Amino acid sequence: MPGDVVHYIQDLSVILVTATVTSMISQRLNQPPVLGYVLAGVLIGPYVPGIDVGGDSNQLTHDLSEFGVIMLMFTIGLEFNLRKIARIGPAAGLTALFEVALMMTLGFGGARLFGWDRFQSLFVAACIASSSTMIAAKAFEEHNQRAGFVDLAFAILVFDDMLTILVFALLTAVASGSGLSAGDFALSVGQLIGFLLALLALGLAVVPRFIRRAAAHERPETVLIASMAVCFVMTSLAAAAGYSIALGAFMAGMLVSESGEGTKIEPHVQPLRNIFGSVFFVSVGMQSDPLEIVTRWPLVLALTGVVIVGKVVGVTTGAFLTGNGLVNAVRAGLGCAQNGEFSFIIVAFAIAAGILEPDMFPVIVGVSLLTQISTPLLVRRSEALADALQRHLPGRLQTFVDFYESWIERLRTAPRAVTVWSRVRKSVILLVVDAALLVATAAGAYVIHWNVVEFFAGRFLLPPSLVEILWIALTLVIVALFFLGVLRHLRATARTLARIVVPVHADDGPDLGAAPRSALTVALEVALALAVSGPLVAIVQPFVPLSSILVVLAVVAAVLLYDGWRSLANLQGHVRAGTELIVAMLAKQSHEGSGAHPPLPAMHELLPGFPDLAPLRLDADDFAVGRTLADLQLRQRCGATVMAVRRQSTSDTSPAPHAPLASGDVLALAGTPEAITRAREILERGS
Repeated sequence: MPGDVVHYIQDLSVILVTATVTSMISQRLNQPPVLGYVLAGVLIGPYVPGIDVGGDSNQLTHDLSEFGVIMLMFTIGLEFNLRKIARIGPAAGLTALFEVALMMTLGFGGARLFGWDRFQSLFVAACIASSSTMIAAKAFEEHNQRAGFVDLAFAILVFDDMLTILVFALLTAVASGSGLSAGDFALSVGQLIGFLLALLALGLAVVPRFIRRAAAHERPETVLIASMAVCFVMTSLAAAAGYSIALGAFMAGMLVSESGEGTKIEPHVQPLRNIFGSVFFVSVGMQSDPLEIVTRWPLVLALTGVVIVGKVVGVTTGAFLTGNGLVNAVRAGLGCAQNGEFSFIIVAFAIAAGILEPDMFPVIVGVSLLTQISTPLLVRRSEALADALQRHLPGRLQTFVDFYESWIERLRTAPRAVTVWSRVRKSVILLVVDAALLVATAAGAYVIHWNVVEFFAGRFLLPPSLVEILWIALTLVIVALFFLGVLRHLRATARTLARIVVPVHADDGPDLGAAPRSALTVALEVALALAVSGPLVAIVQPFVPLSSILVVLAVVAAVLLYDGWRSLANLQGHVRAGTELIVAMLAKQSHEGSGAHPPLPAMHELLPGFPDLAPLRLDADDFAVGRTLADLQLRQRCGATVMAVRRQSTSDTSPAPHAPLASGDVLALAGTPEAITRAREILERGS
């Protein structure tokens, strides 16, 4: 056997043995195995005295790690198919879109503060934009998390992966040009979309049939080889077109999943992914100088803070505004607060392309390691943190939180084809048009800025500084007009959606739904503003000064917060009056009948905007008797709220959280139908 081959085998054995030992130690300390793999690379790398796998073997490790990238992205693609994307729905997609856009904005702004130029800052932002499905899954598994927020977190992470891959593909395409200009950016976007559509159309026509034909032989090795063939063919096509191998591998996994055999193929691909994936993370560690991480600790800590805070805020805000409830939203945000393994791929590309300096690699590794350590801690404390946040909300916000989820549920269940889309279509189209014109104006003005200054300064013998001021002023006026159009159509869309949930009655009587409709309108304005402004800011920030963007966003946020706080006060008064009406009806029913679940007739007519309401009379053998509402934690466990408690022995109907419930008490439950059903099960049977 040639000496080089023996040397490679010896070094590979050292890599795998070290990775095994460090991953075992990592898991023993309740940390993800990825942390152990990176540590193994650090220990056997050139920066730590002792075992050194270097020279040609280092290149072999790097080459093998490329297979790890391919396997990693292929298995992520296997989790996708077009049907699953449609089934997950827009909520998780909108949340991920806002979260990634927020991270790109925060990352870009932070990188600019640390002195990077615009193009470098975009790559730094992309490095911290991705989350890790692998780390989150491990944290959920180790802490035995099976609640509804886990599915929500995974859905968001799936879209997060897809958006990050698209961002990386765009950046790699732009990087192949001469720089970051509006023309290059638009051309790169068009080329990427065209390539993806062509690849998708060709792949859908060939790949699913090919995989199903291979699976028909019912031999695992045949379908494995066929899927690997598709993976490497698609990877080669992406590389030949100038895109990353990660994009090609992801598309291959997605097309294989369309065959319907993805769940059968994944267990066979998993061992390959585990082996090559471990080598990939070892390679990451080998390229990381621990002294660089320590030396650049202010940058590492700053980016770590941006990742944790930005992802928690982004996911929590997006998940709540799309109707997933505050507790689930907060817990999902805490579960997604880590830097993904895809960041290593992005930073490695940026360094190889000469965009970032090599010392940026250990910084990203340090950020990833810190967030890997923090994720299990955040997941373990997520329930307590979410409950604490909900308990300490101001009264106005607490009332709004109780109602908002049921409002979004009504909007979801409205007839889409006729009621929703047909009524908001015009406003949405005009909103998109104004947003596109805003981006085009900002980018176009940036591109031709100096040409205009030189032309008019030379033609009319004007000072260049004066021409520049006039050009900037004209650009700002035009951008402001389009921006006002975006806000106007955004408000019109929000008002239309709010009227679907809380209709305006045609009679001449008082508008009983004005308060909840106003609160919902402002909330939808905030949700739509975040959905639009996130991607909009992420796109225009390379062409517009960040300070100008922040000033505009601050003004808009101040206006929305003022309107929101005022509408919440009106909503609280509406709820107080409605609760008194509920109590009066419960008192009347307690005198007229003794049914276990007396109906509350015409509540949507009497109390527009209230969630679904249902009474529950407690019997002596019910689980809730003798327990307090604080003990039962209905809101945290099922999302239902006790609006009032009617008791024969007292006229006080406010649901005191620490007062024991008694037999004969009648509870007015509010929430979605599923939440009320679940609350009844808890109150009656305790489960």
